[in-house]
Amino acid sequence: MVKHLLLVWHSQSGHTQQLADAATAGARELADEVELRVRRAFDATLDDLLWAHGLLLGTPENFGYMSGAMKDFMDRTYYPAEGKTVGLPYALFISCDNDGSGAVRAIERIATGYGWKAVADPLISRGGLAPGALEQARELGQAMAAGLSMGLF
Repeated sequence: MVKHLLLVWHSQSGHTQQLADAATAGARELADEVELRVRRAFDATLDDLLWAHGLLLGTPENFGYMSGAMKDFMDRTYYPAEGKTVGLPYALFISCDNDGSGAVRAIERIATGYGWKAVADPLISRGGLAPGALEQARELGQAMAAGLSMGLF
């Protein structure tokens, strides 16, 4: 059975989009085994979330929090998805000028409410695109797809 990986992202400066593109490239390395769906946060729907066997979330950190678009996605899907995505494996990547910890805390708190399971440490690219961040994002996408494909999560 082909597994489904959903990547939801938002970007203002373009940095998070570059990370999302790199994660997409990594996940597509397993295209025969994992179907990837990439959505901007404002365009991602409840149907997309319920379709997914795994989830990658990418956001800039704005004022010590996730982007408004990512929060909107979570606001629109949280209650309709209640009890339907428990155990969903997810991973997170963040672009920030600060330390990224505020966005991580906010998303982890909401993810706990959904019942999702973090399967990787958050990738935080500080100061725009930190050296090696694109390769790390590619590896994150690849690891999520591989983990789904192998039934590790």
